[in-house]
Amino acid sequence: MLKTNDLLKLDSVIYRVLACCEDGRILTIDCTHVRAPKYMYAIELDGAISISEVELRTETGRIIYEHLDPKQEQECNRRYARISPALMFLNDARKRYAVLAETACSLHMSRRQLKDDLNLYLVYQNKAVFAPRLRVNTDLSMDEKNMRWAINKYYYTRFGRSIPETYLAMLKDRYCDSNGSIFPCHPSIHQFRYFFKKTRKLQTEYISRRGVKDYQMNHRPLLGSGVQQFSPAIGTGMLDSTVCDIYLVDSAKHVVGRPLLTVCVDAYSSICTAYSLSWQGGMFSIRNMLLNAVTDKVEWCNRFGIHIDSHEWDCQSLMTTYITDKGSEFTSSNFEQLSELGITIINLPAFRPELKGTVEKLFCLIQESFKPYLKGHGVIETDFQRRGGHDYRKDASLTLEEFEKVIIRAIINYNTKRVLASFPYTREMLDKRVPPYAASIWNYAKSISADGLVVVDKKRLMLILLPRTKGKFSRKGLVVNGLRYHHDGYIEHYLRGDDAIVAYNPDNTSSVYLVTDDYCEFSLIEARFADMSFDEKDRFVKDIRCFVGGFRAEALQGKINLANDIEAIVANAGHGAATNIKNIRETREIERVDTHKDFVKEAANG
Repeated sequence: MLKTNDLLKLDSVIYRVLACCEDGRILTIDCTHVRAPKYMYAIELDGAISISEVELRTETGRIIYEHLDPKQEQECNRRYARISPALMFLNDARKRYAVLAETACSLHMSRRQLKDDLNLYLVYQNKAVFAPRLRVNTDLSMDEKNMRWAINKYYYTRFGRSIPETYLAMLKDRYCDSNGSIFPCHPSIHQFRYFFKKTRKLQTEYISRRGVKDYQMNHRPLLGSGVQQFSPAIGTGMLDSTVCDIYLVDSAKHVVGRPLLTVCVDAYSSICTAYSLSWQGGMFSIRNMLLNAVTDKVEWCNRFGIHIDSHEWDCQSLMTTYITDKGSEFTSSNFEQLSELGITIINLPAFRPELKGTVEKLFCLIQESFKPYLKGHGVIETDFQRRGGHDYRKDASLTLEEFEKVIIRAIINYNTKRVLASFPYTREMLDKRVPPYAASIWNYAKSISADGLVVVDKKRLMLILLPRTKGKFSRKGLVVNGLRYHHDGYIEHYLRGDDAIVAYNPDNTSSVYLVTDDYCEFSLIEARFADMSFDEKDRFVKDIRCFVGGFRAEALQGKINLANDIEAIVANAGHGAATNIKNIRETREIERVDTHKDFVKEAANG
């Protein structure tokens, strides 16, 4: 009578009994070829002999460790946990494979691997079968040690030596006598190549010879699941700037140069949510781009004579997360002040453009969209700055405003007409027939949840991005950058002399803002400095000091002359010291009468 876990050998094939059914069928698994369980009838196993677990392992050549180290035990538990849900459905193949498929999907692995693990466990009925093999340390020969030493010293370096060069360096250092003559017994280059290929580590080779940055950018395994792994919903913005490949002119047709384009791209939908086109980089372009981010794009496009519907560019808010490189404008304290809105700033490592490939691709697509139509109008070609190449500055004909219209058109086309063929559609998106355009995906995701967006008005955003400085309360007011400001309700602060953090507009001295929850505005006391920039104020103060300083020598000479005149008057007075100090009041009255003047009479006499 057969029972569960019996091992039967029939014609060199070993079967394990997994279950016995009431209808006479037996669920078995082929232990020799490790195939999926199948149903058999007892009559099919007539003549089979019973064997032990030890004989099974001997016949199949499987080593199962009795004692596991922590790493082996961890691996066994991990692999057993993946297949354990399927063990409850051994009698139902359909449910068993459905459970394996669901597990494979959740763990991002292949169903084949899970099936193989399940069959292997069923064969040996011991999770120790998953234990990794213990590595056996084999001693290297002296020649192999020399080859390993040479590869590490000469090949895995930044100098990029070839295998023949490394081989010769090994012979020179390890297989030559003091006179430089090579020993008769030495490894051949074929042996050296074989050892190199057998022990070659590509990761070590890429990093040691080309650097870790090149490895991360061009060679590392790309094992992520794409955009949804990086940003599962809208609200993660990628920022970057680039110099456009075109020369522009001013209104007088004088060449100005190449403009700077700064953009923000949503990592999930790849829509361009905001941009800035300007001559000035740094924090100026960032403020301009963020201001554009919270601007109604329909109204913005109308300024340039471009009419769009709101669904074509429905972006008028900030993101909860911004990803940047280590550009100076992105690592500045001004940009990081966005954290006051609960926004997270992530700075990527330098020289890692592939980590924000979406925004890099946007730059490429935008420039490719206008270059064919602006050739001969200042667009830069591949021979730019080559010797004898064309001077594209002479072709410039567009102004910044005219080129901005081109950029807006290119962005709208990118948002609404570029097909995202590789976007990871969900079943719900497919059911709702969401078009594969960035704007459509953005609008759909926004209708589901806008938690990844931050709504803020323009004034508060600009106040947050203003540079900060230290201020000092005093009896003369709030002193900031050498100027005095006031606001009602801060008497105690003036009297105590408190310190303060103040936001100021570098372009206008008329007011500053005490950094509080509501950014309290302080007005300038000294009206002569009103409506100046702080740079203009500094130049004005410097000019005043220089002007006034030119009179200091004359003023000093005047003091010296005054001292000399007084001393001369005293010397010529000819009077001695006072002899009578009595009756001062009567003496004063007599002198008053003697020196009294009738001013009307004096005036009449001219």
